[in-house]
Amino acid sequence: MGDFGTVLTAMITPFKADGSVNYAVAAELAAHLVDNGTDTLVVCGTTGESPTLSWDEEYNLFVEVLQTVAGKAKVIAGCGSNSTKEAIAATQKAAKIGVHGTLQVVPYYNKPPQAGLYQHFQAIAQACPDLPLLLYNVPGRTGQNLSPETVVRLAEIDNIIGVKEASGNLDQAGEIRRSTPKEFQIYAGDDSLTLPLLAIGAKGVVSVASHLVGNQLQQMIQAFNSGQVTVASDIHLRLLPLFKALFITTNPIPIKQALKLQGWEVGSTRPPLSDADAEVSQKLEAVMKHLNLI
Repeated sequence: MGDFGTVLTAMITPFKADGSVNYAVAAELAAHLVDNGTDTLVVCGTTGESPTLSWDEEYNLFVEVLQTVAGKAKVIAGCGSNSTKEAIAATQKAAKIGVHGTLQVVPYYNKPPQAGLYQHFQAIAQACPDLPLLLYNVPGRTGQNLSPETVVRLAEIDNIIGVKEASGNLDQAGEIRRSTPKEFQIYAGDDSLTLPLLAIGAKGVVSVASHLVGNQLQQMIQAFNSGQVTVASDIHLRLLPLFKALFITTNPIPIKQALKLQGWEVGSTRPPLSDADAEVSQKLEAVMKHLNLI
C-alpha cells in the first residue's frame, strides 16, 4: 500500500498580496514540480505553512492540486494536528476527495508520552483504514521525539506505511530500519541527510530543495541505487550549499525567497513568519547563481 516514489516535494503555499491563498499559482507550481522530478506532492505540511492555514484553505488546496496533477503524480495531504479528534476529521474529509495518502505530524505543544503518540496515530489509521499514512517526526518543531520503539509498533498497522524522519539523528533512522519490515518506508526529512539515509536503507526524501533541483535529486538517488555511489556523492556535495542556504532561517522563508528570485509570484509568508531579509536573499542569490538556477 502506498508507493510514493523517491522525491516527494513539501510544497510551499503561495499567497496573494492581500494574504489570501493563491490557488492559481499553487496549481501552476504543482504542475511545474511534477514536470521536474517530483513523484509526489506533500501539500500543507511545514513548508506549506500549515500552522497558519485554515482547515478550509487546506481542503481547497488538496482539491486544486489533485485536479492539477491527476494521472501524473500523487498527493499526500498534511492533515496532522495536536488534537486527535481534529486530525481524524481532517483526514476523513481529505480521504473523500481521493488524496493518495496523509502526512501525520507528531502532536505539537502538548508533548504526549510514547503511549499517547501510539494511540494518536493508531486512531487516525483506524479511522481511514484504506488510506496510507506517513508518520512525521520533527522534534525540533513539535517538542517531542517519536521513538524508534514506537515507530516499530506503529509499523505493524497495515496502512501506516512509513515515516518522514526529520530528527536529524542517523542512529535513530538506522534503528527504525533495522527493526521494521523492508516494506516500511523511511524518508529523509532534511535534504542534506538524503544521501546518508539512503546508505542505511531510506527510500527517498520529503524535500524542500526539490522546488529548485528536483531532477538532480532524482539523479542522485538513482545513481546511488544503481551502485554509482561516487556519482551520487558528487551530486550531493554540489547541492550541499543550496541545502544549507534553504535553512539559514526558518523554513519556508528561504525557499519562498528562492522561488521569487526565479520569478515565481508566491507572495510573502504569513505572520508570525517574516520575509527574508537582504542578507538571506543575497546568500540565496549567490548559491543559486553558482548552480545556474537563476
